[in-house]
Amino acid sequence: MTTRIPEIISFIRKVYGQKELIPLHEPRFLGQEKKYLVDCIDSTFVSSVGEYVDRFERMIESYTQSSHAIAVVNGTCALQVALELAGVKRGDEVLTQALTFVASANAIHYCGADPIFLDSDEDTLGMCPKSLENFLEENAFVDDHGVCRNRHSQKRITACLPIHILGHPLKIDQVSEVCQRFQICVVEDAAEALGSLYQGKHAGTFGHLGVYSFNGNKTVTCGGGGVIVTNDKQLAKKGKHLTTTAKVAHPWEYNHDEIGYNYRLPNLNAALACAQMENLDRFIENKRELTLIYQEFFAKIGIHFFQEPLGCRSNYWLQAILLENRKERDLFLRELNQAKIICRPIWKLIPELSVYQNKQSSDLTQAKKISDCLINIPSSVRI
Repeated sequence: MTTRIPEIISFIRKVYGQKELIPLHEPRFLGQEKKYLVDCIDSTFVSSVGEYVDRFERMIESYTQSSHAIAVVNGTCALQVALELAGVKRGDEVLTQALTFVASANAIHYCGADPIFLDSDEDTLGMCPKSLENFLEENAFVDDHGVCRNRHSQKRITACLPIHILGHPLKIDQVSEVCQRFQICVVEDAAEALGSLYQGKHAGTFGHLGVYSFNGNKTVTCGGGGVIVTNDKQLAKKGKHLTTTAKVAHPWEYNHDEIGYNYRLPNLNAALACAQMENLDRFIENKRELTLIYQEFFAKIGIHFFQEPLGCRSNYWLQAILLENRKERDLFLRELNQAKIICRPIWKLIPELSVYQNKQSSDLTQAKKISDCLINIPSSVRI
């Protein structure tokens, strides 16, 4: 692989037009962004109330074919609230993946719950359904009240938080089937997977609740931003109430009937989000064209390029290659970053972080292998 690095550098520079610095993933503003932002400023409604917030929520509902969408300030807040809506309380446990961005585990912690880390599926990078099933069969039971409990801690296992990694849908039907057997609520972390399809249905819409992110590095962005989607009317009503400081509707009185959060998305961000959503399909098609270019090149030089799983249509948020080992990975990262082509490893496993080292985990053989070998390469829309 070492002898191929100059060839790889030359190829990526050619793909991105010989730019001096090639970012990993930068946003593209090609539509009505400035027009909508000016309109929002002129309206003076730049905070959490305004036309664009409502429009953005309707756009997400229409695009994902979800009944309800709740726009909030970022994806991590969306995850926290979604978990609370799923019934997660202090002292509970939540099943999730070891291979993910830290926000997934942090959202569980914000609820006062403990994460349980499971292995990854080599075909999808997401939660391995077999790892989930094996863990529950060996370590959990459903009590006489229909509550799933950990045999060792006796704590409730309230929810499962599977994550669609790098935009590639996981085997969510299999994960959901296992969770249903054990009376566990599914909250999908589709932060990276807006526009990705699993068996023709949008990632993020299989569970009781789903979450998307609109951070600056996502396929479409509004600087920050997150959205909770659900088909449950009561959960949606509760979610909007909680994220609006739990304020009881009244023409002038300030009455709050529970502890809520000031999490509503500002209208200013929503204006940007609406313009970005208008170009989402265009961006995804462009990324999928880039995939074909990378796929052909890396096949010729014998490097494993990660492709969308069977039965899926990925948004290819971040393009990825898998090298033979960590030594090769680190050499590749050093050489390309020195050449001002920004590449990044996938995340360190969450249980390897000092703050989560003592949490319960399954065997993580596959997740460790992916973490040691996977590299994200430049993935920006080429327009």
